[in-house]
Amino acid sequence: MRRAWRPGAALVALLTAVGLAGLAPETAVAGRERSGTLSTAAAPSPALGAPVDYTVYLPYGYADAANAGTRYPVLYLLHGRGDTMQAWTRVKSDLDRLIADGEVPPVIAVLPDAPWSERGNWYVDSAYTGADRPGRPVETALTRDLVAHVDATYRTAAHRNARLVGGYSMGGAGALRYALAHQDLFANAMVLSPAVYRPLPPADSSAREFGAFGDGDRPFSDEVYQRLNYPALLPGLDPESPVRMFVAVGDDEWANPDPADAAHDLDYEAATLYNTVRRADGVAAEFRVLDGGHDWDVWRPAFVDGLKHLAATLSVTPPAGLPAPLHGTAGADWAGGVAAHPDGEVTLGYAASGGVAGQPYAGGLDAVVTRLAADRRTVRWTSQFGTPANDRLYGTVPLPDGGVLTAGYTRGDLDGRHPGSPADDAVVAKLTATGQRAWLTQAGDPAKADRFYAITTAPDGGAYVAGYTSGAFGGTSAGDKDAVLARIAPDGTLAWTRQFGGPGEDKAYAVAADANGVYVAGGTSGALPGATPLGGADGWLARFTPDGTRDWLTVAGGAGDDLLGGVTVTGAGEVVATGATAGDVLTVAYTAKGAQRWRTVTGGRGADAGTDVLALADGTLAVVGFTGSTLGVPAGGADVLTLRLDARGRQVAVAQYGTARDDAADPFGEENVYATVGPDGRPLVSGRTAGTPDGGAALGNGDVFLAAVDPAKGTP
Repeated sequence: MRRAWRPGAALVALLTAVGLAGLAPETAVAGRERSGTLSTAAAPSPALGAPVDYTVYLPYGYADAANAGTRYPVLYLLHGRGDTMQAWTRVKSDLDRLIADGEVPPVIAVLPDAPWSERGNWYVDSAYTGADRPGRPVETALTRDLVAHVDATYRTAAHRNARLVGGYSMGGAGALRYALAHQDLFANAMVLSPAVYRPLPPADSSAREFGAFGDGDRPFSDEVYQRLNYPALLPGLDPESPVRMFVAVGDDEWANPDPADAAHDLDYEAATLYNTVRRADGVAAEFRVLDGGHDWDVWRPAFVDGLKHLAATLSVTPPAGLPAPLHGTAGADWAGGVAAHPDGEVTLGYAASGGVAGQPYAGGLDAVVTRLAADRRTVRWTSQFGTPANDRLYGTVPLPDGGVLTAGYTRGDLDGRHPGSPADDAVVAKLTATGQRAWLTQAGDPAKADRFYAITTAPDGGAYVAGYTSGAFGGTSAGDKDAVLARIAPDGTLAWTRQFGGPGEDKAYAVAADANGVYVAGGTSGALPGATPLGGADGWLARFTPDGTRDWLTVAGGAGDDLLGGVTVTGAGEVVATGATAGDVLTVAYTAKGAQRWRTVTGGRGADAGTDVLALADGTLAVVGFTGSTLGVPAGGADVLTLRLDARGRQVAVAQYGTARDDAADPFGEENVYATVGPDGRPLVSGRTAGTPDGGAALGNGDVFLAAVDPAKGTP
């Protein structure tokens, strides 16, 4: 009797994200008897003037009527020197098992035969004209003619993110070249025991014998080899089309007895390759050393490990990008909040390293506030203010009269009443609906650093702001840094300030309020009074009454390092906070009395964090943050993350989006993304990106994006 297998929520979300959730139910049932098929065929090749023979693996269920509309990622697997397309057929059972067990999505595998140059063609276009083994345009035939034929013949997803090129030995060298020289075709590469040598092959290498790297009547040319080898390809990589590479080799590769050629042993060359490509802008590489030599005892387990590692990035659906236009300057800019207005207009806060829209630039980082029309492209007005030092915003919220409040810090004399200020001061400012600065308040300990990291509106048109102080700001210092909560009156004056903390570093990162209370969330490196430490750095959440009386405080997280960086109050009166625990997204919900209702942790192999949480009109929650994992369809380095949770904290959907570079995080790996709910109910997300948006251009070394997110899909 067979037992049906039901994928977990994380895999269901991943299959949904990559467009595979529509497969017939039997394709997601574990069972070793659920076998794919192998068949042989030929692809016409105008480049060769003769067909390319190949074996094709089609996954179980490919021919079923229920899957007639399903498209599949494709693996192109290149054999080694002297071998045939039959060599790779031994991994069929591995593919069957990996697919049946849900470890990889259903894939098509194409195993081309490469008989040219008496099977020592190195998968390149050869210029050798010798009568013994005349060169052939092998690279053109496989990368253009074969790929075009496969896409026309089978139900493939015909884009780079749905293709992987892999190979062993000579095929590993070919896979490496194809991934680097044809970024338009392949986003994933599996490079096993690659026969690559730098700067040139050793004297006894067969790479010198077969004419692959020949020129005219010379079977080998130093210049041709170096031009085609990977060191020459790396400088020309397009970082906006990143390649994810898995490199593996055995620890018992043949050791050349000639000391002069010892560095050409393939285990040595593979390590050199990895340590070279991992430093290349546009390559994300992993490296494995397995027990074994130059044979299938290494290549087969390496194939399984490599495919599991790369499978999640083999997405039928291309990654979702960020919309143009970006905002900022030619230098480095940081996001500083997003506010939505009832008429559909949006206000962005950010920090810019130059002048914006013709505004005067004071120096360092200036605070910038920009109002966008309802189309989110047309700029209504821009207000820029700053000092010769750094001035940065960390939150922007709307007012009923169309104005906005924004908060952050200055390292200079921003209000004209703090000359010679020796450290950061906290700042909060009001701008009118037309962009005029109504007031600005600069405050804090006169000699110590103070910053506001969060702001929310109060019922009277004032605000609550939260951050930290290194000195005395409304209280007595308890240690290194203390958390601060302050009430700002509608005219900008400080109504009251509360300072609290322990002997370590305590910071408030988020604040939310309703008519009955104020909620502050943050992180602590030590013990907060009245709370029991959990271990490492802890996240914490506190409730204050509207007059500033602390009602309760609780810590959240685990034994590792944790923090809470976003908080909201739901329509049901619950308070929900999000942040990170041990590198994963942590989301927790409490009653107004401080009793925990639920706790949800979401994450993968990389660093993941929640930075904002939104209560949506249908009772669900949207958690926004960043991810370095594969929780949806990866786009590049760090991606923007959106999670959809129901009222009980159960995951409804997960998605990630962004550019080929880091998004929603700064160069130091810290979050830099903000979110709010637009008047149409869609989350609006603004953050920092180091990449290029869809249909637009990057402005400089870090810009600010704005994206309206589809609540159902979680992507722009």
